[in-house]
Amino acid sequence: QVQLVESGGGLVQPGGSLRLSCVVSGSFFQIYTMGWYRQVPGKEREYVAGITIAGRTNYADSVKGRFAISRDNAKNTVYLQVNSLKPEDTAVYYCHADFAMPGRYWGPGTQVTVSS
Repeated sequence: QVQLVESGGGLVQPGGSLRLSCVVSGSFFQIYTMGWYRQVPGKEREYVAGITIAGRTNYADSVKGRFAISRDNAKNTVYLQVNSLKPEDTAVYYCHADFAMPGRYWGPGTQVTVSS
């Protein structure tokens, strides 16, 4: 059984920063791509960033230059450094981890609220 648990969310003022973490635990051979999505009530889940097993990164246009994704393969952990936060970044942030079989697992999410 594979489990993902996010942490690091919270309430932050506009312009502030947070570091989100996602730890993968359980029995598995190899984690391939890891990444982050976010979702606000009434909207579809939105892609934020991804990182391959080789360390190649990709970002949504809305977060380029402000967010940075990284991973520590020894710790089975993916991070998302979120800087220069805006109110429109408010959402539940979900991490995912991709495996050869059976595919993609998701964490339960962590709330990020940007408000003064």
